Amino acid sequence: MDHDITTPTTAAAGHDITTPTGAVGEADADVGPAGASSHEDAEARAWPSPAYVSVPPDVWALARGIAAVLGETMPPPVRTITRAVDRLGPDRVRALLGQALTVEAQGGLTLPDGHRRTPGGVFFHLVRASDAISREDKAYIFPRQGGRPQRTAGDATPTAPTPAAAPALVAWTDETFGALARQFQQDNSGRATTVKITVIGRPGAAVEQGQAIVLALVSEKVPDLPKGLPEPPAGTRYTVFVARKPWAKVAEALATDSEDAAIIEGYAALDPRVDGIAVYATSATTKRTQAAKRATTAATP
Repeated sequence: MDHDITTPTTAAAGHDITTPTGAVGEADADVGPAGASSHEDAEARAWPSPAYVSVPPDVWALARGIAAVLGETMPPPVRTITRAVDRLGPDRVRALLGQALTVEAQGGLTLPDGHRRTPGGVFFHLVRASDAISREDKAYIFPRQGGRPQRTAGDATPTAPTPAAAPALVAWTDETFGALARQFQQDNSGRATTVKITVIGRPGAAVEQGQAIVLALVSEKVPDLPKGLPEPPAGTRYTVFVARKPWAKVAEALATDSEDAAIIEGYAALDPRVDGIAVYATSATTKRTQAAKRATTAATP
């Protein structure tokens, strides 16, 4: 799955990624979300007053977005991710993030003691293990105990970075989907603030239920999707609930023009009561009606 990590256009003039002196080095630990283990909590508390390097606000914003995707909230791993973005550049780090999420979806990686690495731990492991990342860059990203990353004028903008290998294509098996389901059960999912679906087509029978009209449409055509996405099943049934008043105009337009098609927008939900996807319509019109309104609006001075 693809993650949309955006970089704000406005931010503070600069941000500091702090690196402690005399503390346990981040290169020797896979630090997960707060509360992941007593070892991680102890390490997080061990950080004394920091030394720092300053990074541009866009680097800091992207690093925070990647940290959120990986579920990393503690300062040490967030700083490590920030140094990775600062040193390797956005494209290489996004590619590494994609590889980490692919590995995680396929079952993840384990630590020497047999425990499963956190998603952030997988990301850090890939950075350390990459032959495309120089020893100097790794030393900057994972400073040794008591060390601090040194930023020179030439580091302000990464020049001609070596492209990271493209993430391998995932075999979308039942095991892959099962691993994803377990991952989302283990970690908190994000919160959707808006969900909207658009269904376009010609319904068959319209069943009246009080003030609602119930329609059923089956989608047999699977669109061309970007490479790497799983193929969705064909034959999905969409049961549409639309208010009587707006549907009356749509039904009249469809009856008048056999080439017209309904356009229904609404909230979609997986509803076992309808054996498919339920769509609770918020608006309904037709293609011809919509085109006529646009033409009228364009002609109005």
